[in-house]
Amino acid sequence: MGCSGSKSTKDNVANKQNDISKLPTQWVGTWGTAPQLVEPNNMPPKPGLTNNTLRQIVRVSIGGDSIRLRFNNEFSKSPVTMKAVQIAVSKDSSVIDVATIKELTFNGNTEVTMQPNDVMTSDPIAFKLAPRMDIAITIYFGETSPDVTGHPGSRTTSYIYEGNKIAEENFNNAVKTEHWYVINGIDVKAPEEANAVVILGNSITDGRGSGTNKQNRWPDMLSERFLKNPATQQIGVLNMGIGGNAVLKGGLGPTALNRFDRDVLKQHGVKWLIILEGVNDLGGTRSSEAANMVADGLIAAYGKMIEEAHSQNIIVYGATILPIDKSFYYQDYRETARQKVNDWIRNSGKFDAVIDFDKAMSDPENPSVILPNAHTGDFLHPNELGYALMAESIDLKLFE
Repeated sequence: MGCSGSKSTKDNVANKQNDISKLPTQWVGTWGTAPQLVEPNNMPPKPGLTNNTLRQIVRVSIGGDSIRLRFNNEFSKSPVTMKAVQIAVSKDSSVIDVATIKELTFNGNTEVTMQPNDVMTSDPIAFKLAPRMDIAITIYFGETSPDVTGHPGSRTTSYIYEGNKIAEENFNNAVKTEHWYVINGIDVKAPEEANAVVILGNSITDGRGSGTNKQNRWPDMLSERFLKNPATQQIGVLNMGIGGNAVLKGGLGPTALNRFDRDVLKQHGVKWLIILEGVNDLGGTRSSEAANMVADGLIAAYGKMIEEAHSQNIIVYGATILPIDKSFYYQDYRETARQKVNDWIRNSGKFDAVIDFDKAMSDPENPSVILPNAHTGDFLHPNELGYALMAESIDLKLFE
């Protein structure tokens, strides 16, 4: 009896694996960052990128066994040549598991040149990607551009080594910098029921105030909550926050309206969008009249983004703007405008649901001020506890 039971178990497992291999699959974003023109003070430190090797660490959300990577030269005025690109499991800081190294190709070639304004996607590659795994992306560059496309607010250490060190196990003696350059996104082959949520935001989504190399921005912690909940385990989280970003005009990086197509609509497998943006627009106003006009502009912009997302069957959640009282942005007229915008987010009925971060993060004793233990000291940016509270305040039923 024992023997036949064991055989039938093996047959069941084999049948299950065959069934899994037949499941329809699709590309879904598991990691992403919003590219921008890197400002002069955030450029790669010496020895620079040209003819040198850069190792960058990212933490994905969902896993799979086949992936492809996206690289971006959108804001550079000159071509960027990547002579070789490898991925591997990141073990600790700059150390990789050399047994997991895979070389990327682009239309079958290991070397690729991105022209100005170019975005390049690698050929799909078999790679055992576990949920929330740290991946090292190592690039040996040829000629690069004097102006660089990247993402300054990585909150993650990158490593630059002189010359070609692409397969080196340990980059601990490399020059360190807390910025990402040219990397843009990772898609994973996922089951048909898998989807992604894109989070469009500013520094509060980008993670200012989170811990360096801790990957504990609020979108990271939302991803961890998803993975612990059986009904949401197949949801990728794409953090499209840019520090200093604005919705309408000014700010750092392209405005939310200008980057909406790239950062939201063109992502893969997106089912949901969370919009948490507008405080930098309000913070730049100089009068009551200007603040009121910006509030109206934000409301119109949210409406436009909702409409465009809905046209692609994306569900849109509006997140209220966090408290600003006592911060460097505070003026009575800006607070009035913030309340007007938040009132519209909560009560207009235009969003498919509301994530009330303002309520979750405000001091019950003084609701226009952020919780005293949940900010970095500037009464604007959450700290690590604040980001945990934001993630915890989200009802996972919105994604089930």
